[in-house]
Amino acid sequence: MSYSPEDLSRVAFEVASEAAALLLTGFRKHPAATEKARADLVTDYDLASERLIRTRLAERTPDIAVVAEEQGGSPAPGGTRTWFCDPLDGTTNFVHGHHFFCVSIGGVAEAGQPIAGAVVAPALATHWVGFRGGPALRNSEPCRVSDTTDLGQALVGTGFPSDRSQAPANNFDAFMRVKQRVRGVRRCGSAAIDLCLVADGTYDAYWERRLNAWDVMAGSALVFAAGGELSALDGTPPDLSVGHILASNGRIHRDLLALLT
Repeated sequence: MSYSPEDLSRVAFEVASEAAALLLTGFRKHPAATEKARADLVTDYDLASERLIRTRLAERTPDIAVVAEEQGGSPAPGGTRTWFCDPLDGTTNFVHGHHFFCVSIGGVAEAGQPIAGAVVAPALATHWVGFRGGPALRNSEPCRVSDTTDLGQALVGTGFPSDRSQAPANNFDAFMRVKQRVRGVRRCGSAAIDLCLVADGTYDAYWERRLNAWDVMAGSALVFAAGGELSALDGTPPDLSVGHILASNGRIHRDLLALLT
């Protein structure tokens, strides 16, 4: 079947919205969690959300491969026609009753790059949806990246891996360099939401290391749709399967790269 980027963004939003409603039933209900690895949690809600997502995507787009956090999967050959899904991005937040968690269904990758996606954050009553070449929407209203050009006036986001035992992978050194130069740095605990906050102009930039494709595919599609820039931390085109990324409004991108490399 043939799907336009707009069709795919609509499917992503509808499925993510249903999964987000499921998650909301467990929010602040003290869900039990187990550790997949140190400080890397999973709950029954992660698993139930992924089952729902896989069922709905199989119904709506049966010829498109699915890769998701809990059950994995294999991308389609050539890096095309694959959904990348995080059924609960921000599980630690969710377990602790923190509002910053979401469902992220990230566009179908085209040559490894995102073309459509949706992120739904139910406890924030906020969603983002868009496709490359089309508008980015926040709660159904068009949004764009910020106009900030001065690094000293920038608000940026970042995150830290669950294994923070070694530099530079733990991101501590880069955090200190950036913190000394910008207006503020925020860490909300959901890469998908962080990318959306760049897309809607709340953040001027966001960087992180050691992410997975399901963490960033949808948010990256929204950054592109909103007119932003995305690269690896050395300035080369991003490899979202590796997850060392910088997303920005494009106006402070080079200044931040100089601090991160």
